Amino acid sequence: MRGNIDDQYPDRPTLPESTEDADDADRVRAFNRYRGLLFSIAYRMLGSVADAEDMLQETFIRWQRASEQEIRSTRAFLVTVVSRLCINHLQSVRVQREEYVGQWLPEPVVTERNADPFSLVRVDESLSMAFLVLLERLAPIERAVFLLREVFDYEYSAIAQILGKDEGNCRKIFSRARQHVAEIRPRFVTSSEQRERLLAEFLQATSTGDMDSLVALLADDAVLYADGGGKGPALPNLVHGSINIARAILGSLNKLVPRNLTSRPLQVNGEPGVISYLDGHPYSVVTFHAANDRIDSIYVVTNPEKLAHLSDLPSTQF
Repeated sequence: MRGNIDDQYPDRPTLPESTEDADDADRVRAFNRYRGLLFSIAYRMLGSVADAEDMLQETFIRWQRASEQEIRSTRAFLVTVVSRLCINHLQSVRVQREEYVGQWLPEPVVTERNADPFSLVRVDESLSMAFLVLLERLAPIERAVFLLREVFDYEYSAIAQILGKDEGNCRKIFSRARQHVAEIRPRFVTSSEQRERLLAEFLQATSTGDMDSLVALLADDAVLYADGGGKGPALPNLVHGSINIARAILGSLNKLVPRNLTSRPLQVNGEPGVISYLDGHPYSVVTFHAANDRIDSIYVVTNPEKLAHLSDLPSTQF
């Protein structure tokens, strides 16, 4: 690691910034200009804040080392590097996810206005837990093509260059991926106002133990996902059906959840959610997806490793 020359020679007169230092600073500024875009791609590809940050770090290292001849477009170069890194990473962690204890869910991110530390360039359906879980059905290359085309509006010619594939092949990959997504993607969604109302009613029903009201909020074929990773309290299997889910939630609240939690409603992955804190530290995140004015999917994350990036509750609030 290069040291500061003025620290090594304190009596040496201050020198003007070198050309090399100026070039380094330009590279840093150029990278930071696209950091939000790069994180947005990497997080949607990987479903992990920590892994996305690792991909950005590796992208930055390769950006610094790249020669001018390798860079025709800063944006194109950076998106190409981060996309290929994410594909390689997904291919390497597939076995790990297959061996994951319990259900695997993406790491939640708080998307409140002015509270997003990761500079996501857009907050929409493609950031929701439901969408990210759906993307797990796609192979890494399919996921990259689908996201770049469907979410980030890249032309097929650009996607082909980014992934090093034939343009016609990219069109076929996208068509296949879109078909997979359409088969399981909900056709009807609720408005933000309806989701906020459903959250309020959900919290009321769970806090009072009102079984009938909770069942009424859930679609008949609703699904409960819970990710504890073997390190946090969670149900080991998916729970299907409104009555089974209501029983599981109320039973968990009585048996598994500490009584001294402090909960705050916050926007999580672009959807209404709740973060619960134990002694001021994030303990669990709950969010859901709704369609036809009823909750059809509930997502609960209690794996402490997946909550480590979330901010603690200010000491004045617990």
